[in-house]
Amino acid sequence: MPALKIGWHMNSFPVDGSSATEFRHQIEETLDLLYPTLDYVWIDDHVMPWATWQSNDTPYLECMTTLAYYAGAYPDLMFGTSVLSQSYRNPALMAKMAANLQWFTGGRLVLGIGAGWMEEEYRAYNFPFPKASVRIAQMVEAIQIVKKLWTESPASYKGEYYLIEEAYCMPQPDPIPPIMIGGGGEQLTLRAVAELADWWNIPGATAEVYAHKLDVLRRHCDTVGRDFDNIVKTWNAEAVAVATSEAEARRISDASPYTNDGLIAGTPEQVAEGLLKYADLGVERINVRLLDFPRTDGIRLFMEEVVPLLGE
Repeated sequence: MPALKIGWHMNSFPVDGSSATEFRHQIEETLDLLYPTLDYVWIDDHVMPWATWQSNDTPYLECMTTLAYYAGAYPDLMFGTSVLSQSYRNPALMAKMAANLQWFTGGRLVLGIGAGWMEEEYRAYNFPFPKASVRIAQMVEAIQIVKKLWTESPASYKGEYYLIEEAYCMPQPDPIPPIMIGGGGEQLTLRAVAELADWWNIPGATAEVYAHKLDVLRRHCDTVGRDFDNIVKTWNAEAVAVATSEAEARRISDASPYTNDGLIAGTPEQVAEGLLKYADLGVERINVRLLDFPRTDGIRLFMEEVVPLLGE
């Protein structure tokens, strides 16, 4: 079983009706606690709340500017995008932004990329929203452009959707950030993971679903001649409720609007057992969202009593 690393999946909007200023304080109260027990922070890429139970005028954090600010404010933490919608930024600009962040942070970036999915958000911001197969093809071209700009100077690329000509991205990132593809589509997305990704992520799936996706990914790797073991497997534990008693953990999860098939709730021992199921499948990095946020009881208990049971 690979060594398991745990990160915090930052909330991108308040869940308790807080103002923007109050929400910022909630985020920073949690960030202040993380290091050195947890050293990764993951940030969503939306510009409007994705949750149907939130109103659209809820304060929301934009991913790249938030990452830049907090990476500067917390120099001991690694930061990752989980995951960027490639549609929201010109891919060459995205490559430059990531290279710049890698330079300024001294190599503390993981560039997570996905094909995007939230049609309401696309429409509101006037981003084109083609069918999923086109968005995935655009993501593939975007990643190819990123890789070229990070390794060639000047770089040129002509695809069906994107083009760069004699483009420069200086300074090029050193070390080159891992590229993580997010998503579980079995025909196109996992094929792209096999061809292009350093890391792979999927949010909220049960262990059984995750195991099935791994089988599909392995087949794609065999098809394209990629070493399956060279891809870092990650999972977003989108709903974790931990408390000193199972009843209290269930109360927390029942009170939370976050719901998904990957809910893990219980005592520290029960939560660790739930997370280790994924580690047994080969997951190397798990990113947790604690359901009692903005309270810090859960993250404190998680770090003090769950993490030691995970072999950190």
